[in-house]
Amino acid sequence: MSSTLELAAFALFALTTVGFSLGVVLAKEAWHSALSLGGALFTVAIHYVMLNAEFVAAMQVLVYVGGVLVLLAFAVMLTEGEQGVAA
Repeated sequence: MSSTLELAAFALFALTTVGFSLGVVLAKEAWHSALSLGGALFTVAIHYVMLNAEFVAAMQVLVYVGGVLVLLAFAVMLTEGEQGVAA
């Protein structure tokens, strides 16, 4: 019975990861794409926890979600200007 529960949890998180990944590609605004990327990277960390690789999951969250996503968020905030203003 536990393998059935594990399979259901894996399927749920796999579909969540695919959904977030599609959000990265299909989002029209860069900020929404960055938030979807954070969700996708976080669900990948959940997959690592399910594989009993807790250290790799912690590094995934710290390095990718914590570091790369924060840098991407700063880049999005600093490069988006006012729309419709002629230079």
